Amino acid sequence: MSRPTLPTGITLLKAPARDATGDNAPVEAVVRGILADVAATGDDALRRYSRTFDGLDVATFEVDARERQAAVDALDPAARDDMMFAIERVRDFAEAQRATILPLEVEPLPGLHLGHRVIPIRRIGAYVPGGRYPLLSAPVMTIVPAVVAGCSEIVACLPPTAHPAMIAGCHLAGATRIFRVGGAQAIAAMAYGTESVPAVDKIVGPGNAYVNEAKRQVFGRVGIDQLAGPSEIYVLADATGDAAMIATDLLAQAEHDVRTRVGLITTDEALGAAVAAEVDRQLADLSTADVAGRAWADYGEIAIAADDAAMIAYSDAIAAEHLQVHTRDPHATAALLSNYGSLFIGPLASVVYSDKCCGTNHTLPTMAAGRYTGGLWVGSYLKIATHQWLSPEGVAAVAPHAIGQSAREGLEGHRRAAAARVA
Repeated sequence: MSRPTLPTGITLLKAPARDATGDNAPVEAVVRGILADVAATGDDALRRYSRTFDGLDVATFEVDARERQAAVDALDPAARDDMMFAIERVRDFAEAQRATILPLEVEPLPGLHLGHRVIPIRRIGAYVPGGRYPLLSAPVMTIVPAVVAGCSEIVACLPPTAHPAMIAGCHLAGATRIFRVGGAQAIAAMAYGTESVPAVDKIVGPGNAYVNEAKRQVFGRVGIDQLAGPSEIYVLADATGDAAMIATDLLAQAEHDVRTRVGLITTDEALGAAVAAEVDRQLADLSTADVAGRAWADYGEIAIAADDAAMIAYSDAIAAEHLQVHTRDPHATAALLSNYGSLFIGPLASVVYSDKCCGTNHTLPTMAAGRYTGGLWVGSYLKIATHQWLSPEGVAAVAPHAIGQSAREGLEGHRRAAAARVA
């Protein structure tokens, strides 16, 4: 998505050097070929793509019980403790969310009974990215909510080059089956099924541009959670903002990828200038500056807002994936915001806490999708399916209207079906 047109009251102290929108046609064509190949030749295609993209010959795609346990045993105690802390926090929050999703039974008219059931999706496919770094929180975020939702099968796919700790994360989070398949070919395998990988009902989890495009192309055959672009962080701040802390948070997210969108919207121009200087200062000794620095140079933005209203309006237009609020009264500011993936209220609420282990999910809408959807949550793994039943009294109330409407529409079969229930 390109940057929205600047509204009244916004000027840019630093504008992005590049547009976030790229030409997706080459990716689209490559992915279409991969999907067709996997659908036609199954495991043979997966092996070819493993050799081509990963440089590995994978004899057996599924990670067996012995290998799963070995990966867990290889974790050092501190790493396992961190992972279990994250699993517990995500599970606890998902359970609290699940408790708010209730079945329904109502009788709006005598004899007319309506309701819905809350049904877990049977088989979930969780894509676990390899990426630039081994993101050990990734399997926690996609798998634990599926366990809490009650999904009977949770299939995890991760690149064969992924760090062994990622296998441990999938196992501890609750995956029922784990496969060494990555990229667009993993999405194809989960959508169509192969000799080794079962077809799933819904695919969740982030990935690179090829994974994202593959999810887009298989949508309809299977469900998907969302289409995720590069990560994003924006900070809203007034004169009370701490320039060093804001710069630290922007760079923490920028090190994810060279295409990360990072920005500050502030009502205080002096703070904007101070943050720009702090970013340059901190990049000088940041070990991931080759990534974070490029993201800042290409996609970094500092916007100066004439007042709070302009700041809120511009933030809602951007609808950032991660939105931090560093204002004098952050809760009051937060109450005015509508569009974001996840909101971090006050300077102590860092995106990093959610990214790793505090309990909210880090799989969130990007590229302004926060205008119409939230992030991955336990409800993403559930279906709300309606039902109805009628007594003769209910038929007497409903049937005349159904008969009349069917007749006016010229649908004689409908009219007969409605009339057949009338005593």
